[in-house]
Amino acid sequence: MIASFEDVVTWMYVIVDDAWQQLAPLYQRPGPEPLCRDSELLTMLLVGEWRGWQTETALVRGWAAYPHLFPVIPERSRLNRRRRALLFALNDVRRIILTLLDLAADRQCAIDSLPVPVIGFHLVPSSPASVATWKAYGATFGYVPTKQQHIFGYKLTLLVTLSGVILDFELASANAADLAVGAELLAGHRALDALGDKGYVSAPVASALDDGQDVHLLTVPRRNQHQQLPKAPAQRLNRLRQSIETVNSQLTDHFRIGQHQAHTFWGLCARLYTKLTAHTLCIYLNRLLGKADFLQIMTLGTSN
Repeated sequence: MIASFEDVVTWMYVIVDDAWQQLAPLYQRPGPEPLCRDSELLTMLLVGEWRGWQTETALVRGWAAYPHLFPVIPERSRLNRRRRALLFALNDVRRIILTLLDLAADRQCAIDSLPVPVIGFHLVPSSPASVATWKAYGATFGYVPTKQQHIFGYKLTLLVTLSGVILDFELASANAADLAVGAELLAGHRALDALGDKGYVSAPVASALDDGQDVHLLTVPRRNQHQQLPKAPAQRLNRLRQSIETVNSQLTDHFRIGQHQAHTFWGLCARLYTKLTAHTLCIYLNRLLGKADFLQIMTLGTSN
């Protein structure tokens, strides 16, 4: 029974620590064990995402109020370095949790992308050095039709089950075509149905995925195409795709994926892994405890 924020953190730590026992041999480093153990740090980072502690300053200040949970909190710069050192471990934790989630076995999915800007568009002209640094790691200018917005940065393509579990993802340049990125992402999977919007319409790509991977890319045809779906099936596909719109909204509104506070590419990767893993763990914990609402457990203790 969960009755407080402390209960949430305890459950989270147990889950993360169990996963870390499998991963620790892969992330050995010289020297003594740090006073704040890696599984403790990972828990602090993941719960911090749920609580909205986006920056190292907010994270340190937030956990300082709970010394009975984590008595040793790394100072800001060390916390940032350790987060980056453990960025792949964060994603490995997500993968382990996926193996525990029965919902992740769903072979009906939706695919879509959301923008990840790295510099405010109005600040780009006055930041040539920063722009050059980001461009070295593939950041580009792009346009987000759904928001009628120009950005500088990346787009994150997500493969999400119809029950709302993020199965896989790919970070690409902001000007990359959704179809090309989506085809590359789907090529790493087998035997599933993937619902895409009109940006994923392509008979050759759909045929290649079907023949090579047994992946069925399903889309509602564009209005100017000769072959159209009957109204009822088209409406059903659009309703089913709402699962990924819900996930996109959760990542944007609660996990603030567009305001990640990263200043370097690897810092961005670390923050994205943290947010996506936190999302998966939230679903797992809700499933484990029989909670129906995605964010229900995180309302506990938020007024402390």
